[in-house]
Amino acid sequence: MARPFWSGQIQISLVKFGVRLFPAVEAKSEIHFHQISKKSGERVRHQKVSGSASGEEETVEKDDVVKGYEYRKGEYIQIDPKEIAKLRIPSRRTLELQQFVDMKELSPEYFEKPYFVTPDGDSQSEAFAVVRKALLDTHKVGLGKIAMSGREHVMAISAPEDESLPGLMAYALRYEEELRKPKGYFADIKTPTVDQESLDLAKELIKRKSGKFAPEKFKDEYETALREMIEAKMKNEPLPKEEKPGPRGKVVNLMDALRASIGSGEKKPAAHATSHKRTKGSVTEMPRRTSRGEKGNHEKRRKSA
Repeated sequence: MARPFWSGQIQISLVKFGVRLFPAVEAKSEIHFHQISKKSGERVRHQKVSGSASGEEETVEKDDVVKGYEYRKGEYIQIDPKEIAKLRIPSRRTLELQQFVDMKELSPEYFEKPYFVTPDGDSQSEAFAVVRKALLDTHKVGLGKIAMSGREHVMAISAPEDESLPGLMAYALRYEEELRKPKGYFADIKTPTVDQESLDLAKELIKRKSGKFAPEKFKDEYETALREMIEAKMKNEPLPKEEKPGPRGKVVNLMDALRASIGSGEKKPAAHATSHKRTKGSVTEMPRRTSRGEKGNHEKRRKSA
C-alpha cells in the first residue's frame, strides 16, 4: 500500500480517532515529454540562478534556496521551509468536523480532489466504524479543515453508499472566493421562450439516451492518438491524419433536428407518449403545425363545400 498523504485525527466534539488519508486518484498517462533543443536534440536543463551586484548571474545550490516574501519592491523576508513546517495550527494534525450537511447541498464546482480514509490501526477501528455508520444512516457529510500541501483545505467526510466498502471518503473542497461568479459569464445569454413541442422532443431524446453511469466506457482518445503519432515517427511512417469532415449539409431548424434525432434512435419510443403525439411505424411524430395561410385556405374550402 502507498504511504498516506496525511495522518492525524478526526474529531467530533470530544470523540477522536486516528485516520490516514490516501489520494483516490492517480495520473494514468504513460507518455511523458522532455524539453530538448531543436538544433542539437539534447535535453534542456534548468539551473537556479540569482543576480549579483555586478549584474552577473550566479548558480544557486538547492540547499541554499529558501522562500521569500516580498514586502517591498525588491526586498524580501526570508522564510525557511522548516519554519513553515512548525507553524502552530490545529488542523495540521486534527480534522475537526464542525458541521454536517446533506451531500446534495454541496454543488459540484466545490469538489476538488478525493481521498480514501482508513483508521490508523486496529485500535481506532471501533470509533471509526461508529462514525461511518452514523454518517451512512443519516445521509450526512461532515465538514472540517486540515492543513496539508502548504495550505489549509476544507474537507468533506462521507461514507460510501456501498456498505461493502468499510472506509470513508474525504473530498477537498474549494473555498467560496476561489470560484468565479457565473453571472458575469452568463449575463449576455439570450433566454428565448421555450417551445413546448421542442421541449417534449428534447426530453424524449434525453430519455432514450439515459442509462446507468459506466465510467469504464470513457477512454482517453487523445493519448491513443498521441501514441499512434509517436509510433509512426519512430518507424518513419506517414503521420496519421485527421479525417476531413464531410460536406456541410443544409441547415435544419431545431425542430427538424430533434425529430431526426428521435427517428434515428436505436431505442423504441416510450410507451407513455403524451397524447398530442402520434406514432407512425417505429418513429414518433409530432403533429405538423398549420401555417396561417394553410389555415385560411382550409376555411375557404370548408365554407365553399
